[in-house]
Amino acid sequence: MNKVQNDSIKIIPLGGVGEIGKNMYVIEIDQDIFIIDAGLKFPENEMLGIDIVIPETTWLEEQKDRVKAIFLTHGHEDAIGALPYVLQKVHAPVYGTKLTVALAKEKVKEFGLKTANRFHTIKSTSRIKFDRTVATFFHTTHSIPDSIGICLQTSEGKIVHTGDFKFDQAAPKGYRAEIGKMASIGDSGVLALLSDSTEAENPGFTTSEAVTERELSNTFHSAQGRIIIASFASNFIRIQQALDAAYENGRKVAVVGKSIERSLQVALKLNYLSLASDDLVIPVTDLPKYEDHEIVIISTGMMGEPLEALQKMAKQNHKQINIKKGDTVLITATPSPGLETFMYKTIDLLYRAGASVSTPYFKIHVSGHGSQEDLKMMLNLMKPKFFIPIQGEYRMLFSHAKLAEHTGVQKNHILIPVNGEVIEYKNGRMTAGGKVPAGNVLIDGIGVGDVGNIVLRDRKLLSQDGIFTVVVTLDKKNKRIASGPEIISRGFVYVRESEKLIEESTKMVQSIVEQAISVGSFDWSGIKQDIRDRLNQFLFEQTKRKPMILPIIMEI
Repeated sequence: MNKVQNDSIKIIPLGGVGEIGKNMYVIEIDQDIFIIDAGLKFPENEMLGIDIVIPETTWLEEQKDRVKAIFLTHGHEDAIGALPYVLQKVHAPVYGTKLTVALAKEKVKEFGLKTANRFHTIKSTSRIKFDRTVATFFHTTHSIPDSIGICLQTSEGKIVHTGDFKFDQAAPKGYRAEIGKMASIGDSGVLALLSDSTEAENPGFTTSEAVTERELSNTFHSAQGRIIIASFASNFIRIQQALDAAYENGRKVAVVGKSIERSLQVALKLNYLSLASDDLVIPVTDLPKYEDHEIVIISTGMMGEPLEALQKMAKQNHKQINIKKGDTVLITATPSPGLETFMYKTIDLLYRAGASVSTPYFKIHVSGHGSQEDLKMMLNLMKPKFFIPIQGEYRMLFSHAKLAEHTGVQKNHILIPVNGEVIEYKNGRMTAGGKVPAGNVLIDGIGVGDVGNIVLRDRKLLSQDGIFTVVVTLDKKNKRIASGPEIISRGFVYVRESEKLIEESTKMVQSIVEQAISVGSFDWSGIKQDIRDRLNQFLFEQTKRKPMILPIIMEI
């Protein structure tokens, strides 16, 4: 038990509740702030052109002098993806296990940040003492090794964050959960449990990885041509299974995608992945040297997300590998929320290209997250006084809250949070009170947060009704139109088939401009607005569409 008397305990999710990914949780103990995870999520369908989404850190930047540590639960993008952006603003030490730190360092290196001295490697046996708390850790089972849960001691009991977890009795070495330590933590008194809710709607236990290993081996044995595996770059347990199955069936493995190449190098260097033979992995350029039945290709796309690369292969426009008749494609990744339609379209394209496809629903993939019985087991081990479901969309959090109630947690001791909500423990009660700024920061190329709702609205408008540009050049001295109006249509109507519409629009603009310049002085912005208003009404009457209208007026 922490010997220091803690007067203030607050829990603030800045990302990861009401959504999948973008995990970031703040534990405030007295004046000290501890951050757990700094993750990203992939954009939803309406986020046109956006690469990734990270949590808003405005409040953290204002409190940066109080941030004592950033803890990382594991090495997936939903836990470390936003770290380079956070470390540019918050200069705090980062703690994680050996593999997690190695992957995080690689991520930060891409941004050219000199933060190597800020990283500290921990083990599940580590005990880190701060002024107002002590941090301890426990191993969990997930699809990447070296995953941990985090425990912060307070005078009122422990605050436990499970990280991503499931219980798998057949988990290989390096993936096994420390169930005894979890039970010990529960016996010592848990004030609040923050627990992974990703699979809270699914009954039973999550299927064991041993089942997937068996299915993969059978698929490898029966496949006649090339085998192409689509996986997240950091799903190490799946990559190891693919490497083992390839060796057993006399196949060579090539990896495609910068993220998986980088992950593979890190994991092999640290012995978190093993090769049954030194020549098992070959460069992509060596593939023509082998027959199709001797090849396995493991592929990921940008940010380690596999479906985009797979669709390019199916459309025959991937730079390195394209799908051909006789290929067997194994999709071993569950699509991010909102990308289900994209996945089904990709599968359709793969079949059209002549491939045989196996999806997660054919036991090729099992989740790295616990189902209902796993979650109940964690609740029973920890025996928390208060429970906060995290890491999931609202329906998942709600389902997890019901499970907690069934295991004996009092209903008024269960809080379903929203991002930015301050949950405070005071006088024996835990309640949701104030708010801090929390939301999405959209990353587009090298731009961080420069794309907001207005830009997204414009992109959506452009994608729906196109753009209608009007260019007019004025001779201001002689009060006449020097050239134009010239009309350019993109994504609105095909000009050659809409000559009458373009002609009438041109006459309308000419009339507006001539009328405006006939007076003594004229307002440029007023002319532009008049063109927009009149054209908008006219075009809608004629086409029932509302393109973005851009008047451009030049002067000679």
